[in-house]
Amino acid sequence: MTTHDKNAPVILISGANRGIGAAIVRELKGAGYRLSLGARSVEKLEEAYGSSDDMTLYARFDAYESKTAEDWVAATVERFGRIDGLVNNAGNGEHVHLMDDNEDALDRLWEVNVKAPLRLIRLCMPHLEETGRGRVINIVSLSGKRVRNAFVGYNMTKYAMMGLHHTTRFVGWDKGVRATAICPSFVRTEMSAYTKKVTPDEMIQPETLAGLVRTAIELPNTAAMAEMLVNCRLEDTL
Repeated sequence: MTTHDKNAPVILISGANRGIGAAIVRELKGAGYRLSLGARSVEKLEEAYGSSDDMTLYARFDAYESKTAEDWVAATVERFGRIDGLVNNAGNGEHVHLMDDNEDALDRLWEVNVKAPLRLIRLCMPHLEETGRGRVINIVSLSGKRVRNAFVGYNMTKYAMMGLHHTTRFVGWDKGVRATAICPSFVRTEMSAYTKKVTPDEMIQPETLAGLVRTAIELPNTAAMAEMLVNCRLEDTL
């Protein structure tokens, strides 16, 4: 692809203004993709990337407001005429321990980590199927594969997201839609700043994950990867 190829694939990225999302934007933008970026604040997107142009669309996306998902997808189709890929990157990392009685926090975790990605997949799936090689990249976590802490809210919702991921993979397969779950351990972002188990330099770098997202998008339909498990320390069970 050329840098300004108006026929380039169109990729939606949620939580696109910082952290892993921002690294994915930089990776795909540099590769010439057309991007539709969703975040709670369009102003934050403009601050991060400058004014939108014919290769980019900025949209308000709030996981707690279903209408923003509908409007975002509709605006993307209106602008670009197609959707080739969806990167479900937005997430909530609130710490709710097993014995915490915090229903409000649990509801927020379910809304952001499970229901919002499901909503976006439902809205995008007809457009992804139409391309014959649509892509859904779910940024999950190793917490959706094993448990090594007491954060029951986060762990439960990441396990649920893996269920959503594999259902998406099953449903979309015959129409050429390939879904990949990328499951990292600690990534050098604000969400992992609390831990003392590894230093920031020992963590996975966001740019590394962004490269894996691009790989998953560009793999042919005959070589799909269902899961990418990404470690920054030894995991005996993985």
